[in-house]
Amino acid sequence: MSATNTAMIPVITVHGIAAEPGVTPAPSVYERSLIDSLAAQSLPEHIGVLVDGNRRWAAQRGLSTREGHAAGAERIIDFLGWCTELNIPRVTLYMLSTENLKRPAGELSGLISVIDEFLNRLVASRVGPVNAVGNIAMLPQSLRATLEQAITATSTLPGVQVNIAVGYGGRQEIADAVRELLRDAAAAGTSVQELAASLNVTDINQRLYTRGMPDPDLLIRTSGSSASRGL
Repeated sequence: MSATNTAMIPVITVHGIAAEPGVTPAPSVYERSLIDSLAAQSLPEHIGVLVDGNRRWAAQRGLSTREGHAAGAERIIDFLGWCTELNIPRVTLYMLSTENLKRPAGELSGLISVIDEFLNRLVASRVGPVNAVGNIAMLPQSLRATLEQAITATSTLPGVQVNIAVGYGGRQEIADAVRELLRDAAAAGTSVQELAASLNVTDINQRLYTRGMPDPDLLIRTSGSSASRGL
């Protein structure tokens, strides 16, 4: 997100977004009514979804963490279908934060596998073009390869632009932007003093992972928490 105050972005918290594993639910009467009513209103241009709470959801049902992540991914495919119906132009899915990458190897491996499978399903769904947001160099090679294949396979598709935020963290994004800024300044022969005197928000925004994109005007967090830490 841009280096501006995001406090005014509305956040919707959703409990139990995941469907039962292996089940793809049709929209309920309520969901259908909600879609129809939203279609007549002013809709967001960019929705951010913090994919969270899958471990807790799984634990409450006696399922494995991996089953929880898989069920959450299934529900996201449904959600993207609803966005297509509403002509939402852009959705960012925050799927793997820099903090997630610090989880135990066994759990991280399962999460990476679920994201890998999700990307393959996303390509098959032909919802729209896929884009990567984050420090991709931090990801395992297998996931990087799947992500690159998804981007290539969907590059000419119309529809919802789906940004996959992986290896993403707000602080990491700013640190990487500043690092790039310093490299550019050094290459141009600009001194640190000159850079400090001229530095502005635009200089940072132009080097973010999300450069060229509008910030989300709606955030949905699937864990039920209203916190948006890490962004």
